[in-house]
Amino acid sequence: MTLATEVKKITRSKPFYALTGAGDLALEKARSYALTVQGKAETVARDMPEKARKYADSAAQRLTRLYDELAARGQRVVGRVSGETARELTKVAQSAAREFSAAAKEAERGAAEQSKKSTRAKAGSRR
Repeated sequence: MTLATEVKKITRSKPFYALTGAGDLALEKARSYALTVQGKAETVARDMPEKARKYADSAAQRLTRLYDELAARGQRVVGRVSGETARELTKVAQSAAREFSAAAKEAERGAAEQSKKSTRAKAGSRR
């Protein structure tokens, strides 16, 4: 048999037709899938700006909420620290007031004593 006869024999066989049919079906499905993907890609591309805007708005809202929460937290911390500082300053002021009061009393005693000495000295010089 010649080569041409063999080719004719193969191309007219059922397995050849089945294989050719499978290839054609695969090609048809691939084209259909490509059109579907292309259609979806076009839809996504059209919707993308809207979806991107919605996502950006959502992210901005979350970040604003987080910013507000952090500011409130910072305010509480400053209030707590300020309160602690105010209590410490009150203690220092009270301690200083006690020391000042004691020093003032000591100065008054010293002045009174000095006044007595001065009065005695004047009285002694008049005699």
